[in-house]
Amino acid sequence: MIELYYWTTPNGHKVSIFLEEAGLDYKIFPMNISKGEQFNPDFLAFAPNNRIPAIRDMAPADGGAPLGIFESGAILEYLADKTGQFLPKAPRARFEVLQWLYWQMGGLGPMAGQNHHFVQYAPERIPYAMERYVKETNRLYGVLNKQLEGRDYIAGEYSIADMASYPWIVPYERQQQKLEDFPHLQAWFARMSARPAVQRAYEKAKAINSAPTVTQDANKILFGQTAR
Repeated sequence: MIELYYWTTPNGHKVSIFLEEAGLDYKIFPMNISKGEQFNPDFLAFAPNNRIPAIRDMAPADGGAPLGIFESGAILEYLADKTGQFLPKAPRARFEVLQWLYWQMGGLGPMAGQNHHFVQYAPERIPYAMERYVKETNRLYGVLNKQLEGRDYIAGEYSIADMASYPWIVPYERQQQKLEDFPHLQAWFARMSARPAVQRAYEKAKAINSAPTVTQDANKILFGQTAR
């Protein structure tokens, strides 16, 4: 049994997609980040960055106590190794996947996230910041589009790199991007959207949070944090 501590964000979707694809037994524990549930001490005990997603593997391979893991990229890599799925063992193929997983973690996710923030949520419109992140998102779409030329999936075979990147492309309209400008990415996006496991993951998200909104109070929780 995998316990998934989750909310309906792109990073949350990555892990639910994997769990659906792998057919693992799992239970979702919704963490409403707009209400501050990510600061629950029990959650912080294994997710000290107070961010979702996180998991607890109730039956780790070493037979020991439940194993908690935070950071979506680390979770995907752990689950891939646990199940022997979606991450090759041969070094060349493995690092083809991992470099694109880390590309998403270090590039596409953070840059698209800043795009979301300044375009959608910032209390004042800052043209320079908006243009900066919309353009960088566009550049990254171009990188992914080029990689997908002649490939069905990012690293050739379907992998955790695809699961990590897809949820960050889903809100392309909010990111002020046009998929038709990126034909190889657009074809991949349609391919991903048609996967039954991806559809199941997003249906579960709708059941948990059917109408995502960020209120003024939620803004203070999500965007106003300090070390204190």
